[in-house]
Amino acid sequence: MSAPRVGMSARPIDAGTPPRPRKRPEELRSHQWYGTEGLRSFSHRARTRQLGYLPEEHQGKPVIAILNTWSDINPCHVHLRDRAQAVKRGVWQAGGFPLEFPVSTLSETFQKPTPMLYRNLLAMETEELCRSYPVDGAVLLGGCDKSTPALLMGAASADLPAVFVPAGPMLPGHWRNEVLGSGTDMWKYWDDKRAGLIGDCELSELERGLARSPGHCMTMGTASTLTAAAEALGVTVPGASSIPAVDSGHDRMAAASGLRVVELVWQDLRLSEILTREAYEDAVATVLALGGSTNAVIHLIAMAGRSGVRLTLDDFDRIARTVPVLADLRPGGRYLMEDFHFAGGLPGFLSRLTDVLHLDRPTVAHPTLREQLDGALVHNPEVIRPRDHPLAGEGGVAVLRGNLCPDGAVIKHIAAEPRLLEHTGPAVVFDDYRTMQATINDPALGITEDSVLVLRNAGPLGGPGMPEYGMLPIPDHLLKQGVRDMVRISDARMSGTSYGACVLHIAPESYVGGPLALVRDGDQITLDVAARVLRLEVDDAELARRRARWTAPPPRYERGYGALYQEQMTQADTGCDFRFLARPGAVPEPYAG
Repeated sequence: MSAPRVGMSARPIDAGTPPRPRKRPEELRSHQWYGTEGLRSFSHRARTRQLGYLPEEHQGKPVIAILNTWSDINPCHVHLRDRAQAVKRGVWQAGGFPLEFPVSTLSETFQKPTPMLYRNLLAMETEELCRSYPVDGAVLLGGCDKSTPALLMGAASADLPAVFVPAGPMLPGHWRNEVLGSGTDMWKYWDDKRAGLIGDCELSELERGLARSPGHCMTMGTASTLTAAAEALGVTVPGASSIPAVDSGHDRMAAASGLRVVELVWQDLRLSEILTREAYEDAVATVLALGGSTNAVIHLIAMAGRSGVRLTLDDFDRIARTVPVLADLRPGGRYLMEDFHFAGGLPGFLSRLTDVLHLDRPTVAHPTLREQLDGALVHNPEVIRPRDHPLAGEGGVAVLRGNLCPDGAVIKHIAAEPRLLEHTGPAVVFDDYRTMQATINDPALGITEDSVLVLRNAGPLGGPGMPEYGMLPIPDHLLKQGVRDMVRISDARMSGTSYGACVLHIAPESYVGGPLALVRDGDQITLDVAARVLRLEVDDAELARRRARWTAPPPRYERGYGALYQEQMTQADTGCDFRFLARPGAVPEPYAG
């Protein structure tokens, strides 16, 4: 394996731990395809010769699938074609046989109505590719928001040895001596344009300076949150999640991942041994202490479900009360992911949290997380703060309950104006996102800074796909008065790069008759984050009358993948997985003879 990063232990991966029993070549899963005497095995070998490979290149060696989400239209992953070559280099060096598989790319920037609609499709593809081909282990290349959970959900269901290679954050943006964070500063300067503070020339310059390289958003948005969660789960090599996408260290990390996965196959160390309840609790603690994206709540619940672990909103709220926010990263703080990386990365960050982590669980790189963190250091206490100087005293996401969200809702309260964390105001209701876009600036709506903007029919089924509509725009006339935050409520998600007093993931959603469907203009709504309350100030009798008059909307889809989606989709509080994928049950190994 390549030399460790500064601050990481230089000890061999398996130092001090009795070796696991090693597989023999004939025990490899791929042996069923290649090593028997039947007609099918003869055919498999002949077709592999057709691909141009010698017998010595693959026979008796672990076959490693490299699942690559590269695409010409996914700027977060546009460099992964090259990284796959580095992974192959590592696999070859370790004595394995790499095979690259193109899989669905989920481009947060371009895919509509939202890549969340297709997360479970990539998860299915990942699982079935790993199961149906002569594969002994897998390296998963992803990083854009939905690809990380999708790849890990599918790999967990297939339960092979696997290593995740994060795509890495892009370089910091620049504009007129300002350092920009993609996403976060896009929202900020777009509002400046609407407020009349900048013009078309400035906006054109910002277009050229906001995103300067391959890689995902370099703020602590959903992409960085989920790749950090993957590292905390123990499915990456140490320090992998924060390496900038264009840094040469990223290439070395990819090669190290290829080296490592071959050893995992020989040891038969499967994801089911890594992705335990303790690992998921540590990932939740990591996300909350990073001030990470609210989207991680949905994804980690879904990922845990694939591992047979029941993770709930209550677990998030419980753990949030035990960890402070220590990462001073945008959108809730000041710095960007490159700063975080050189401040010590996730190993340094986790060294601040060892009292709340499960240190004796295994990772793909070390027998225990304790050994993985041995020697980890923080090099910049402004970026990764000490425990006695946190950015916030409790984790960055709060779970709300009340008659408006009986199954829960979430708010990233560290990214909201403090004055709004206890607020009561009149609702201004929008039935769908297009209507909201068309009418938000209508003076007849009478929107003031005390209003509570409500968007419905934007949830898992109503969206469809639960788009990132939750950071509802503030009306132009209020922006021009200097108002930059309002209470906004929806059954949608919002980008992890977004900010504001936005209550999200209201469950059950309005499209299926959740209480959000019953809200009317002028109803008083109370948000009290400290008390974890979101309440519609309307009595039960009136709500019952409204419910009796509510009618369900027609289905969004009559055929195709969308029809499968609306038939099988669960609600936000349970992870938005497909019922038939989330449920337990045996799946037989394919017969390769």
